Amino acid sequence: MQILRHIPAALQAPCVLAIGNFDGIHLGHQDLLQKLVQAAKERRLSSAVMTFEPHPRELFAPEKAPARLCSLREKLEYFSSAGVERVYVCAFNHRFANVSVSDFMQRILRQSLNAQVILVGDDFRFGAQRAGSTQDFMQAGFNLMKLPQVDLDGDRVSSTRVRSALANGQLDEAAKLLGRPYSISGKVVYGAQLGRKLGFPTANVHMRHERPPLTGVYAVKLDGLNAVANLGVRPTVAGVPKLSLEVHVLDFNENLYGRHVHVEFFHKIRDEMKFDGLDALKAQITRDADVARKFFI
Repeated sequence: MQILRHIPAALQAPCVLAIGNFDGIHLGHQDLLQKLVQAAKERRLSSAVMTFEPHPRELFAPEKAPARLCSLREKLEYFSSAGVERVYVCAFNHRFANVSVSDFMQRILRQSLNAQVILVGDDFRFGAQRAGSTQDFMQAGFNLMKLPQVDLDGDRVSSTRVRSALANGQLDEAAKLLGRPYSISGKVVYGAQLGRKLGFPTANVHMRHERPPLTGVYAVKLDGLNAVANLGVRPTVAGVPKLSLEVHVLDFNENLYGRHVHVEFFHKIRDEMKFDGLDALKAQITRDADVARKFFI
């Protein structure tokens, strides 16, 4: 899969293009990507995706921006697995946000990306002040595939609904909306080694999520291995305000440093809490590990 972090000046090979944020790659996104790849094959064109980094709301109202469901890398990995051939990662800054509706359609989509077919959700908006809609595409003569919303249990599948389920500890509900367990991936890096001192060595997973949609202690799988994870700020340990994801793999004693791992969340054990000292913390971690073991039996 080819990844471009700019809009090319030269005219590209003709493509079928899907446009969106794709945060979380939920069932609705998956349906759109499936139809994208299918439409491209039928027309013997390249399949391409345009997405934005950062999320537009992180530019205009960072304090009110939604929690990220996935990092850019995780998003790109899913595009690749779905069979997308090319991805345009557009830097969403004030300059890009001020591109007019006409300029976006003519200069970017026609004269650069050579989009022969456009796929978007039925509520898609674009251009300065979000003034553009699917009606503008049709009036401009684009071959538009406007996909209806995907419903589950009588309500629309959306990133907002996934975030709500995760924030409320409803991991089964989130998994239904995503079509898979919610996950975070990242590289295992060196930490303070506190878990090892307590008898519970942990993989400190470096996250790209500054504000993930969930916190607490969970039964998880790390690359398929049963584990227990703490996602939070470690309130019992002084001087550690930074959010971290620490995973203790059950009955496992191999070196994971430097590996890029995939952590899937299956069951919330408890909220993060502060303990009166490391002995109390160690006793609770023991109980948490027992809960995780029983969950995976």
